[in-house]
Amino acid sequence: MAYVKEIATAAGTLICAVGIGFIMQSGDTAQELYGSGETVETPVQAPVATPAAEISALDGPVLVVQDITLTSALDHDVSKTQDTVVALAPADMLDAPDTSDAAPGQSCSVSATATPSGLGLVDLTVTAPCFPNERLTVHHSGLKVTETTDADGTLDMSVPALVDPAVIVVAFANGDGVVAQTDVPSLADFERVALQWKGAAGFEIHAREFGADYGSRRDIWAGAPGDPIEAISGEGGFLMRLGDETASDALMADVYTFPSGASRYQGVVDLSVEAEVSLFNCGLDIEAQSLEIRNGEVISRDLTLAVPGCDTIGSFLVLNNLIEDLKVAQK
Repeated sequence: MAYVKEIATAAGTLICAVGIGFIMQSGDTAQELYGSGETVETPVQAPVATPAAEISALDGPVLVVQDITLTSALDHDVSKTQDTVVALAPADMLDAPDTSDAAPGQSCSVSATATPSGLGLVDLTVTAPCFPNERLTVHHSGLKVTETTDADGTLDMSVPALVDPAVIVVAFANGDGVVAQTDVPSLADFERVALQWKGAAGFEIHAREFGADYGSRRDIWAGAPGDPIEAISGEGGFLMRLGDETASDALMADVYTFPSGASRYQGVVDLSVEAEVSLFNCGLDIEAQSLEIRNGEVISRDLTLAVPGCDTIGSFLVLNNLIEDLKVAQK
């Protein structure tokens, strides 16, 4: 079985390497932006005004988008919703970097190394001396994020593995790229979910562990991402936000990890996808994709939301059940 696994991994790596040029040059559709996967498509209706008295658990005015609630604050209870998923819209292609001024004798080859680092994470190092301060895309099993090299053309980042072995593709806008892979033996001890989007859509994952209230210590999100050290001891999960937020229309992602193989508690981690109404997204359609691991496979769901008008800036769209809650058994 080990021999068969090695052959399959090698074949997959070869396919990824051959496909780098295709990834960067093909048309922009939802599947090409975020990779293939099992998807379900359901339309999201436009916002409908609902009397606040009908949702007594919430403070302030409330709008309803089908079964998705829009509230004026995060300190609230939210009711269960149905799955809501649709296809993503196209994205713009990137300008290719200019490597014509490379120093004589300087190699412009791109290299990358991937090393497991515990917690189901992979340390990725990219070396691209002819691509200083250059935008690139990191691909891994459907996860895609925009990153930027430093002044030396180097990128160091931690990638949350979704599958084992982990194959990571690094691609620049001109089609140059490289593939790195590594085994991730610790991945089996962790539950992991991801949400990815483009630009300033305002999305975020909230993981409220074991009945935690919004804003409490065990409400894990980008503003309070938890401590990976606590994951080692089984105390709780942590969240990583990936992507260069300073890059224009960057591909971004939230990845939540829980140590299911060493948890000191049992119960449910309530997972919700939320989007704050802001000056950058009010009145627009915003898109995202969730990634979940089921039986060793990455399952994706595409989402589009019609954000209410700019008179609701500061409110939040809350989607329950887009990502399945985690049921945790004590170890």
